[in-house]
Amino acid sequence: MEYAEVIRRRRMVRHYSDRPVAPEVVERVLASALRAPSAGFSQGWAFLALTDPADRARFWPFVPTRVAQTPTMQDAPLVVVPLAHKATYLQRYAEPDKGWQDRAEARWPVPYWYIDTGMAALMMLLTAVDEGLGACFFGIMPRSGEDFDAQVEVPAHTNAFRAEFGIPDEYVPIGGITVGYRAEDVAPQSPSVADRRRGVADIVHRGQWGATLTPRRQLPVNYR
Repeated sequence: MEYAEVIRRRRMVRHYSDRPVAPEVVERVLASALRAPSAGFSQGWAFLALTDPADRARFWPFVPTRVAQTPTMQDAPLVVVPLAHKATYLQRYAEPDKGWQDRAEARWPVPYWYIDTGMAALMMLLTAVDEGLGACFFGIMPRSGEDFDAQVEVPAHTNAFRAEFGIPDEYVPIGGITVGYRAEDVAPQSPSVADRRRGVADIVHRGQWGATLTPRRQLPVNYR
């Protein structure tokens, strides 16, 4: 598939069929995450891949809102949890070619361990599209919105998730990714989604905040 078509087709797919995904395709999706950029080539990430039905069944209680609102997400044959590892970055930038020997987090303008792990997640989302699959990224958290359980705090929920899957405390799950074949009977995307999409002129500031002059070369309408 052409790259531009992959970008155009990328959606958060929340309804799946139970059609299995070939093991070699699963491996390509997972391997693509390793091609993401990372600060100092630190690669401070890990990925929990759940393909066995029993393992996936252990996962879904940790995302109760997703189960309640979009139960067919549970039909996805692959669930991936990207995990960020801050210590890898602090160690990498204490090495001689970087020289931050105190490993202070204050030196970092933003937490790149989360940013880079998010980039790796996006690589998997795009690879899924290229393989003819659907994918969705979502948070691992207690019930949200009106269903939010005030008795379950997010840190405690995250710790319980780590304990269930034997994940070391220093690894932080940034969310979950479902991958699979989109259900065939899903209704088309609501036109309101396209209506809410912000255009380039609304969000790109050219040379100075507030300067949004139209560039000489316009992107095709279907790229907005």
